[in-house]
Amino acid sequence: MRSFCLFFTTLLTITVGTLSSQELHTRNNRALRAYTEGREAYNFVNYSQAEKYLSEATERDENFIEAFLLLAELYKDMKRYDESARAYDRVQEIDSLFFAPALFSGGEVHFLRGDYSRALEYFRKFMRQKGQQPNLRLEAEAYIRNALFAIEAMSNPVPFNPVSLGDSVNTRFDEYWPAITIDGKLLMFTRQVPSNDRRIGATAMQEDFYYSTLEDSVWQQAVNIGTPLNTPGNEGALTLSVGGQFIYYTACNRPDATGGCDIYYSYKGSRGWSQGMNPGAPLNSVYWESQPSLSSDGQTLFFVSNRPGGEGGMDIWISRMNDAGAWGEPENAGNVINTPGDEMSPFIHFDNRTLYFSSDGRACMGGLDIFRSEYDPQTGWSEPVNLGYPINTQFDEMGLVINSAGDVAYYSSTVNRQKGRDLFSFELPEEIRPDPVSYVEGTVTDRLTGERLKASYELINLSSRKTALKSVTDNRGNFLIPLPSGINYGLNVMSEGYLFYSGNFMLEGEHPVSRPYPKEVMLNRIDAGESMSLYNVFFDTDSWELLEESLSELSRLYDLLVANPGVVIEIGGHTDSSGSDEHNLWLSGLRALAVSDFLIGRGIEPSRLMAKGYGESRPVADNSSEEGMRRNRRTEITIISK
Repeated sequence: MRSFCLFFTTLLTITVGTLSSQELHTRNNRALRAYTEGREAYNFVNYSQAEKYLSEATERDENFIEAFLLLAELYKDMKRYDESARAYDRVQEIDSLFFAPALFSGGEVHFLRGDYSRALEYFRKFMRQKGQQPNLRLEAEAYIRNALFAIEAMSNPVPFNPVSLGDSVNTRFDEYWPAITIDGKLLMFTRQVPSNDRRIGATAMQEDFYYSTLEDSVWQQAVNIGTPLNTPGNEGALTLSVGGQFIYYTACNRPDATGGCDIYYSYKGSRGWSQGMNPGAPLNSVYWESQPSLSSDGQTLFFVSNRPGGEGGMDIWISRMNDAGAWGEPENAGNVINTPGDEMSPFIHFDNRTLYFSSDGRACMGGLDIFRSEYDPQTGWSEPVNLGYPINTQFDEMGLVINSAGDVAYYSSTVNRQKGRDLFSFELPEEIRPDPVSYVEGTVTDRLTGERLKASYELINLSSRKTALKSVTDNRGNFLIPLPSGINYGLNVMSEGYLFYSGNFMLEGEHPVSRPYPKEVMLNRIDAGESMSLYNVFFDTDSWELLEESLSELSRLYDLLVANPGVVIEIGGHTDSSGSDEHNLWLSGLRALAVSDFLIGRGIEPSRLMAKGYGESRPVADNSSEEGMRRNRRTEITIISK
């Protein structure tokens, strides 16, 4: 815990100063000489010599309380908490009230090693002592609350069975900060490797990005992303766009940095990843910015900063992309998420509403624990929930990401100290899962030649008529689009010189995500005789009045006609087979006229538009199923001349 760690130096100053100024509790001259040598070495931060002499002092006099106390502090400095705890326990056996602040420090060490019951004994005994520093008492109260929480959490463990990602990913070096694409087939992460920069020493380490692909459920040999994205400096704490075409990450002490650490981005082109670019202010500032997490629609970026205006130390901030494609002024996530402590490592799930993050500012197991919160447009963020033990422990837990289905999490952990930090996956307990998210996996081609086309696409929330996602395919025409459940979406795909594609995904209510939607989008050139079906032009049942959900699609058609002023089109209305032939023919004609009237009202010359109803005479699917009937209810645009 950040705030707790601030008291280490204070306690040590008190301890060493007190033990230096009072008569020592030993009559063994050799023990006294060893203690004096050990204290001198400790003051000069020569820990190996200090350990040697202090250990000798305690061996020569097993009741030399000052030697045990200083040895306990030494082991705590060295993060050898088990040995430190044994030394503090010996101090208590000799004289539990000899030095009251040692009760605090001993409780702290037991807490850090995960012995919460023993820590509780120390802190409660400390709280019974009078005359202690008020700030230590406040810290002790916080430790007591956390110890009680941890004991309760350990008595109710959550299911947890981490599995290593294997030797193709994990090495003798440290691997951490994983990121995955929405299809779960691309994993990118940070690996700490020996530096090739001789200027900073042969044994220096640097952070580089690596990636691995999933084939037949096995992660393949990880590959260094290489230059220019990787540099002789450090690159880390990354987040991927849903399809893996864009990356946002952290780099520090760069010549173009706004502050010490800034957020950078890179994109993948035909020749690989671009050099990292700094988006500048207002996303980055003269303060510390790091650990970005990009929403699945690419419109929101969560990140960590210690800039002014927050709730405490490190806070989670949110920036949204504006209409010009630039990141807007960041907003603090607020005091439901942020605390006076540190909030780190945000991950916004593909559902765009479930946030996972690390915090040391609320009841936890120790260090940074991982929490979960959900966003509701009406009420904001829900009260964060601790993921529980043993997902969280007395150590720092950070860098958790979760697949699109919401059932598998990836994280880094030090299980084998010889191998360092490795990457693992585990099945996420149901009660802390996010909403499952499906996705469209497709390609864009020329309908006539089969040539793959680079295209732009947009996903539209049909209820709000707002663009939920806007992006481009890769150079091979491939795209991945997230589809959070419970919302109906329209999809438009555009490429220069082609009619656009129109489709929709009706996901209101329960939506299975066991399989992605495969989609081959075939575009027709803007030539006489070519046509396209509009599936996002909607009418009420047995009505020709356009619904508001149709406006985005009709605006796209308007833009096409404006961009191609010589094009003359037929607007064909089509229905399913419900109702009589005569009624359907009449209704489809009026619906075609409604579309024509909309375009004329926007300024398109009437001479460029012909409206005709076809009723149920030209089905494109079987009317025996609801899906088939939905496909038959469409507006079809045919180019008469150009």
